[in-house]
Amino acid sequence: MTHTRYAFIKAQWHADIVDRALEGFLQLIPAEHVDVFDVPGAFEMPLLAQELAKTGKYAAVACAAFVLDGGIYRHDFVAQAVVDGLMRAGMDTGVPVLSVSLTPHQYQETEHHNAIYRAHFVEKGREAANAALMITKAREAALAA
Repeated sequence: MTHTRYAFIKAQWHADIVDRALEGFLQLIPAEHVDVFDVPGAFEMPLLAQELAKTGKYAAVACAAFVLDGGIYRHDFVAQAVVDGLMRAGMDTGVPVLSVSLTPHQYQETEHHNAIYRAHFVEKGREAANAALMITKAREAALAA
C-alpha cells in the first residue's frame, strides 16, 4: 500500500526558529499531505513519533527541534537521547523517522544567529522532505521487487 501522508513533529522550544523546518518541508511535500504536531521540547518527540508511526497512516515521520548547549551536560544527554529515541521509533515500527534536530555548540541568542538558524532550518526541512520522498520510493521499489 502506497502511503501519501507524512507526519511532521516540531518542538516548541525556539519555535520561531524550529517552525522554519516545516516551511522547508512543505516546499517539497504539499501541505494537504502533512499532519503537523507540536510537542513541548525535543525530548517528547520520540514517543509521539513512535505512536504516529504505529498508526500505519504515514510513509514517514519527520521531527524538528533545536537543542541548545547551555553549558551543562543536559545538552549532550538530551541530544543523544532524542536521536536514539527517533532511531528506535523507526526501527521498532518499520516507518522511517527523520531527524531535523540541530544541536549547535556556539549558539548565541542574537538576531545574527537567529537569522542563520532560521535559514538553516528551512534548508534542513527541505532535506527531510527529500529524504522522506526518496525513502518512500525506495521502499516501494523494494516491495515490488
